[in-house]
Amino acid sequence: MRVAVIGAGSWGTAIAWLLDGKGHSVQLWARESQIADGINATHKNPVYLPDVNFSERVVASSVIGDVLVDVSAVVMVTPSVGVRETARAMAPHLAADIPVVILSKGVEAHTSKLMTDILEDLFENPARIAALSGPNHAEEVSRAVPSATVVASHNPATAAFFQELFQTPFFRVYTNDDLIGVELCGAGKNIIAIACGVCDGLGYGDNTKASLMTRGLAELARLGRVMGAKQETYMGLAGMGDLIVTCTSQHSRNRGLGELIARGGSLDEFQERTRMVAEGAVACKSIYELACAKGVEMPITRVVHDILYEELSPADGVTELLTRPLGREFK
Repeated sequence: MRVAVIGAGSWGTAIAWLLDGKGHSVQLWARESQIADGINATHKNPVYLPDVNFSERVVASSVIGDVLVDVSAVVMVTPSVGVRETARAMAPHLAADIPVVILSKGVEAHTSKLMTDILEDLFENPARIAALSGPNHAEEVSRAVPSATVVASHNPATAAFFQELFQTPFFRVYTNDDLIGVELCGAGKNIIAIACGVCDGLGYGDNTKASLMTRGLAELARLGRVMGAKQETYMGLAGMGDLIVTCTSQHSRNRGLGELIARGGSLDEFQERTRMVAEGAVACKSIYELACAKGVEMPITRVVHDILYEELSPADGVTELLTRPLGREFK
C-alpha cells in the first residue's frame, strides 16, 4: 500500500526502510528540503542513518500535503514538541478514515496531553488513531536486528491494522488496549535514562543503575495508576522493555545526555552535537508538572528536572535521592 511517514529523523528513516522492505510505497516527509532532496537523489538519508539504503519506492518531500495524497495509512515520527504543529498542518490533507499511528513519545507541556490526545484534538475519527512504543532503537531496527514492539489503540481493529503493517520476521508486533499506559511508559522511561546516564558519567556502577531503573519504574507506575493506566503495562515491552534498552544502550540519546551533563556538558551542547532532540529533557518538564498537579511522588523525575533546569549538580542530586526519608518498598 501507499504509506506516508511524517518525519525523516533516525526513527522515521528506520520505519521507512522497514515498510519499503515489505514492498510498500513510502511517501517520506522531511522538514528540511535538503534532506528530502538528498533522499531522492541518492536513496539514502544524508543526515540520519546515512548507511541505510532505500529502494525507489521511497520518495521524499518537504511539502506535507504532497506526501498525504492517496495514502492508505500515516505514520507520525516527529519530535514530541512538534506534534501539534505538524498535525495541524496535516489535517486539511488527511481523509477522515485514514489510520494514523504515532511513534513520538512525550507529554505535551502545560496541557499534560498525550500524543494521541493531540491527534484526537486535531483529526476527525479518533478510533483510527494508535501509538507504537517499545524497545526499538532505530539503529538496530534498520539492520534487521530482532526486536519487538507494541501497538496500542482504543479500537482493536486499528491496533490490528498497524500490527499487520509493521510485522516482519525480525520485528514482532503485539497489540495492547492500554493506550494511556503505553504512552506514559514511552515518555517517562526517557527521564530515567537521563538519570542512568548521569550514573555512568559519575563513574557509578551496575548496582546504582539497577536501583535507578527499578525505582524509576516504580514512580512511573505510580503516575500511571493515577492516570488510569494498567499496571501490567509497566511490566511489558512499552514499560520494562523500553526502560532497559533506553537506560543501558550505547544508542540511547537520553542516556548519552545524562552522561554528558555529569561530565560537565550541557543540554545545548548535546543538541548541537547530535542534531537530535533528547525527549527525556522535554518530558521531565511536562511529567514533573503533571506529577505535581496529581500529587504523585516522583523523586527521580524531580532530580533530573532540577539538574537540567535548576542548576542542581549531578552529585548533589544523587545525595538528595540517597538521603530521602526511609520508607517501604511497596506502598
